Amino acid sequence: MPSVAAKKPLPKAKPPRKRVPVRHEKTAPPWSFVMDLGLSKKQLAETVGLRPEALYKTRRASAAKTVTRLAEMAEILTRVADWAGGRAQAVAWYRGEPIPAFGHRTAESLVKSGQAAALRDYLDSLALGGFA
Repeated sequence: MPSVAAKKPLPKAKPPRKRVPVRHEKTAPPWSFVMDLGLSKKQLAETVGLRPEALYKTRRASAAKTVTRLAEMAEILTRVADWAGGRAQAVAWYRGEPIPAFGHRTAESLVKSGQAAALRDYLDSLALGGFA
């Protein structure tokens, strides 16, 4: 009589793990709110003076230049949001409002050209009661 190999019972499938919501304030970089402004990655890259590939490719998105530009934009938008009336208005100011002290250049063009530090100093002087 042929022996019948005893079949082992199949292991029970584990229930799927529950996904824990991501808490932006602990896991996301400080400039993460910039990604929530309703801009496409291409528009966001152009806004900070980068090529669109800088945000599409993971390796480039974590490059020092990319992170620095996004952090500069985020810092400036954060400073201006209260004065402008919200994030959307701050983005409109950032992209379109000429600043007389900088030869009527916009904040966007200043960040693109690497003059974010000068713009931050200007915003600091305004916050302390200086004149535009």
